[in-house]
Amino acid sequence: GVGAGAEGGGSRHRPLHKVVTQGDDALGDTLMRAEDTQVKKMWAGKSNILVAVRVRPLLNHDRSRREVTSVLDNRVVVIMDPSKVNQEKDVLRANRSREKRYAFDYVFSPSDGQKEVYTRTAKFLIRGVLEGYNATVFAYGCTGAGKTYTMIGSEQQPGIMVRTLRDLFRLSKRTAEEQRVNYKVTVSFLEIYNENIRDLIMGGDEYLDLREDPLKGPCVSGISEHETKSPEAIMQLLQKGNRNRTQKATAANEVSSRSHAVLQVLVESRDVAPGVMSKLRMGKLSLVDLAGSERASTTRNRGVQLREGANINRSLLALGNCINALGEKGNKGAFVPFRDSKLTRLLKDSLGGNCRTVMIANISSAVSSFEETLNTLKYANRAKNIKTNVTRNVLSVNHHISEYVSLIQGLRGEIRHLKQQLGNRNNSVQSLGAGARGPVDPAGNQVREMDALEQALA
Repeated sequence: GVGAGAEGGGSRHRPLHKVVTQGDDALGDTLMRAEDTQVKKMWAGKSNILVAVRVRPLLNHDRSRREVTSVLDNRVVVIMDPSKVNQEKDVLRANRSREKRYAFDYVFSPSDGQKEVYTRTAKFLIRGVLEGYNATVFAYGCTGAGKTYTMIGSEQQPGIMVRTLRDLFRLSKRTAEEQRVNYKVTVSFLEIYNENIRDLIMGGDEYLDLREDPLKGPCVSGISEHETKSPEAIMQLLQKGNRNRTQKATAANEVSSRSHAVLQVLVESRDVAPGVMSKLRMGKLSLVDLAGSERASTTRNRGVQLREGANINRSLLALGNCINALGEKGNKGAFVPFRDSKLTRLLKDSLGGNCRTVMIANISSAVSSFEETLNTLKYANRAKNIKTNVTRNVLSVNHHISEYVSLIQGLRGEIRHLKQQLGNRNNSVQSLGAGARGPVDPAGNQVREMDALEQALA
């Protein structure tokens, strides 16, 4: 992370930056300060996981209407002593405080909107995915902390998934025109429910197996992959998958997610007119909405829902153990229990492998959620020490002689496109230099070279 973990009580802490003015809709360069360093490190290839914390406001189902957290300068989150918040007199703890302070790459206050969360956490990953890098964004926290709202959102306030997919298609369309590249986008959407994997787009009760591919890494056997051409098509698939996802009401959350949902977008790109050997770039974007950890005393679950909660907590415990093992400094080569659950096996590359990873820890500001909030902040603080090593996914493809005809046709089309661009530029320059002496033909030589090259390909 950018700052060191500022765990500890009392009022002493390091000097902070100036407070960022809230409500700036432009979200321009003035808002990007210390986190720019972390983003540059992620682009360089070796960096820590970017960890952000989002504090949700008080809601109707909160048992207490008092807040236990505060945000300082969008860098530090302070969790106060609940006995002092509730104004309780504890003689044994009169001189002791449970107040803790943690510093992260960015901390979102309850007043920060969906757009700012997306801009700070996921927007900068999109260009890297188009260039062949892997990226992952996942939300972590207890039940009712706002993970699904952060990742999916609502129709009026779309979340990270929706905004990322819209910008992905918008940027790919512009890049394809500027750099003459063809993009192929395929989407898969799955859930992990009671340690079983299910395809959300196709629906049904069939469970799928998780396999290890030597090239792709962890992959799900039999998952349906849908090629999409527009953001509208991918939104329809996302909405269809959300309708098939397992959700039930509990005492802590009216729309509690009972499964982990993983949306994977695979982007393949290659040149419009490749040579005899072409390069295929493959970038994978994983957007993960985790189910929340929960206590049976809080959710009041019984029967099937109690068993669901136990499986959710078990998989999240496995995730926490992996974070602890990866986050310990100087623990190189130590065993990391990725195979303890299907969730950690699926997120293996995202946590410590070839991936740019962003973790968003969602916490509640209610004093009744003090223990859950503290545990979430502890895991997020350890996750700052996890390092990833990012490399570009590029495959060199040798074309067979039978494909040379199609390659030549592609080169001819590229030549015609370039000749048209040179002709348009030549016409505009001639119109500007009509009053000058002598003929103006800046692109004539290039056009004649194109003609010679086209004849050679005939």
